[in-house]
Amino acid sequence: MTHGMKTAALVVMAAMMAAPALAQGPGADTYKAKCAMCHGADGLAATPMAKSMKVLSFKDPAMVSASDAQFIASTTNGKGKMPAYTGKLTDPQIKDVVAYIRTLQK
Repeated sequence: MTHGMKTAALVVMAAMMAAPALAQGPGADTYKAKCAMCHGADGLAATPMAKSMKVLSFKDPAMVSASDAQFIASTTNGKGKMPAYTGKLTDPQIKDVVAYIRTLQK
């Protein structure tokens, strides 16, 4: 395992341990595995990765007003430095993650 992979694994583990006790829907595990490293366990984008890539908090008004279709498109096709998850996540998994993100916005 390279140093970068070890660091990424530690960041993911720390984010998962720091996750708030939120209602766990079917998208929660996928979010934690694929999204939390950049977006943060709480979706506030307070991680070093989010800050360096200028990721918006899911509570930012632009993110709150974004449609589910926009979130699905960004996740499926990628956006900016965010990778595309086509072929990595199924359509139902992506929809579940978007539903989970909505719980983080409350």
